Amino acid sequence: MTVAQQRLTLADYLAYEAPTEKRYELVNGELIEMPAESDLNQRIAMFLLAYFLKQGTPHYCLRIGLEIAVSGTLATVRLPDLAILSEDAALALEGANRSIITYDMPPPQLVIEVVSPGQANRDYRHKRSEYAARGISEYWIIDPSDKQVTILVWTDGLYEGTIFRGEQPLKSTLLSDINLTAAQVLAG
Repeated sequence: MTVAQQRLTLADYLAYEAPTEKRYELVNGELIEMPAESDLNQRIAMFLLAYFLKQGTPHYCLRIGLEIAVSGTLATVRLPDLAILSEDAALALEGANRSIITYDMPPPQLVIEVVSPGQANRDYRHKRSEYAARGISEYWIIDPSDKQVTILVWTDGLYEGTIFRGEQPLKSTLLSDINLTAAQVLAG
């Protein structure tokens, strides 16, 4: 659902104060209301957050609720379900009054999207090209409907993807010691 009547710049978006507690993404200058997350989507994101913490990822590099400015025809800001920041990106956010990675900041190392019903095109197509253009090393698409985890690795400006299902162990170039199967992630 589009909220604003006029196209917004990134500066407009940053200054915008939503009249409600709803979440919005900025897509090519349009403020789009995001649907509420399903319980399963939240469980998957929290499961992975807890897993990454146990694996030794520093807590200050993990983010839920992070905003990422990406390329689009006009200003676009995405809200991934979970992100892992580099030390430099975490440092760039230190003291910020808003958790947003702008164009002049290092991109997250890993972005995870849990596909909501009816939103597959957004996660598989649009965000894939936007995150690749931002140079995000890995992009995970967790799809409960299709019962698969797609791990995309940024190589020479494009993503190369591998699909994992069932008891297949996930393979990540960023997280080499990961010991999870697609089924474990999808169970949340």
